[in-house]
Amino acid sequence: MEKKEFEPYVPANKIMPEFTPVSIILGILLAIIFGGANAYLGLRVGMTVSASIPAAVVSMGIIRKVMKRSSILENNMVQTIGSAGESLAAGAIFTLPALFMWANEGITEMPSLLEIGLIALSGGILGIVLMIPLRSALIVKEHGVLTYPEGQACAQVLIAGEEGGAKSATVFVGLAVAAVYKFIADGLKLFPSEVDYTMKKLKGSGIGMDVLPALAGVGYICGARVSSYLLAGGILAWFVLMPLIALFGSNLIIYPADMSVAELFAQQGTWGLWGKYIRYIGAGAVAAGGIMSLIKSLPLIVRTFREAVGVYGKKNAGTLRTERDIPMKILLIMIVALAVFMWLIPVIPVTFFGALIIIVFGFFFATVSSRMVGLIGASNNPVSGMAIATLLISTILLKATGTTGAGGMVASITIGSVICMIAAIAGDTSQDLKTGFLVGSTPVKQQIGEMIGCVASAIAIGGILYLLNLAWSYGSSELPAPQATLMKMVVEGVMGGNLPWTLVFTGVFIAVFIEILGIPVLPFAIGLYLPIHLSTPIMAGGLIRLFLEKKKYACEEEREERIQRGILYSSGMIAGEGIVGILLAVLAIIPAGVDTSVGNLIDLSTSVNLGNIGGLIFFGLLLLTLLKASLSRV
Repeated sequence: MEKKEFEPYVPANKIMPEFTPVSIILGILLAIIFGGANAYLGLRVGMTVSASIPAAVVSMGIIRKVMKRSSILENNMVQTIGSAGESLAAGAIFTLPALFMWANEGITEMPSLLEIGLIALSGGILGIVLMIPLRSALIVKEHGVLTYPEGQACAQVLIAGEEGGAKSATVFVGLAVAAVYKFIADGLKLFPSEVDYTMKKLKGSGIGMDVLPALAGVGYICGARVSSYLLAGGILAWFVLMPLIALFGSNLIIYPADMSVAELFAQQGTWGLWGKYIRYIGAGAVAAGGIMSLIKSLPLIVRTFREAVGVYGKKNAGTLRTERDIPMKILLIMIVALAVFMWLIPVIPVTFFGALIIIVFGFFFATVSSRMVGLIGASNNPVSGMAIATLLISTILLKATGTTGAGGMVASITIGSVICMIAAIAGDTSQDLKTGFLVGSTPVKQQIGEMIGCVASAIAIGGILYLLNLAWSYGSSELPAPQATLMKMVVEGVMGGNLPWTLVFTGVFIAVFIEILGIPVLPFAIGLYLPIHLSTPIMAGGLIRLFLEKKKYACEEEREERIQRGILYSSGMIAGEGIVGILLAVLAIIPAGVDTSVGNLIDLSTSVNLGNIGGLIFFGLLLLTLLKASLSRV
């Protein structure tokens, strides 16, 4: 039985400005800005957040208030292009920093800007092309079944365009507060951005907090429930596993450490236990969580394939503006061309077999990603789990076919990187096309806009990665690059046959235990893998959100208004810290090779430093600004 046709906000027979020079230029700028900010966030925390809503709000603020233009479809095009940059950056920073770390260790050559750009471009365009045939099956046919939460929220923000000025002001205030805070903490170094305490009564344990705006913002956006899963994983690692290792393994040399646990703890403290043992346990848990998520999704994947083949193209040639996609013939040509491109272009280290793996796994994971973001949202999309599963399989296959050593490791990371970007951009494209479906955009124009955003971000991402590596280097305390470090460990372990499998399988069965309890595995596993210093500030942001959700209001609309305002403010905080983080990276490399005293001109830590207490006080004040912004009346 045919469903009643959905009527979008802008009817199909109405023509409005949409794919304009203004929307393209502004979208590209936001793609680079939010892409850079999310790259910094992901390299610091291991998580990224959707940029669709902040991009839409900023777009409305500029186009409506500054340029005095009014077109909801033009604003939607800006957020479509802008959010593509964020997604591509997320896929890139989860994997590509491994190439820099190998180069820093002297194992491989440093990747070129051209290599990074072409890998990112291939993954981004493939993700869009592989998702487009799913639009009719997932976005249109299952409207009302798959919620696509960010897509619907973004549509609501766009439709409420009359309030665009006030909403965009909330984003910009959050951005300004976070930028000033970040500069004081990591620029002037008035107080440490990482507070750390060792628990002497429980040897091997520790607690701490990275008192930074982006983490509080991530916690608020994710909410208290997801934040609590992250913190629970951190508590298991830092208050159960590490004390047990310190207690029972005190006089033992446990691989991969080359000294006894007692010596390791004496020299490196809790961070030594975390780096040598917990990271591998966490890696096993994250990998198992990602694989279990895929297994549970298999029936949905099969059904989605079948529906996509049956539905796509039936209305494509119709006269309605809102039903036009890029034709299937063009999509097939693009898929084949991209596969041949990755195989034959020397700068991309992928063989014919590797290109084949990318196409097969890419189509599979694009389907998984598109369906999963419809159910749980883009922020909870297990992209890293998909990448780990790909890396495990592709590395085993490459090793079995004779591609080994440094060349095999680079090929594995490249394949995993492209797949990771395919999954990330497919999820983002799904959310954007859902927003377009609700507001009444032209799908083919949105799809072209997504590609433009990918091209812009692919050009910029290489420079951003080089800048951050030069400033702090990946794997350092300033830029731990947790996801990329995990991918590097997986590839090295499989290719070299020297993974500490006991630790990895301990993590695997912890994940199985958590799954049996009915707790979402991936956020718990990520909390187990990441230092607890990241989970605690995220939890603080989640508690602010919980307080606002439980507070009594005059009506439900007021409650939603307050929570939404907090999300916008949090998005601004994330963007503000990311932007200043990149600026500080520029300042960090300017004195390199010139005069190291230049780098200390803004460093107050030698004369004034408020210490851990100061950091906690400033972070408390930052949380109060988030609460006040959420409760304020406009």
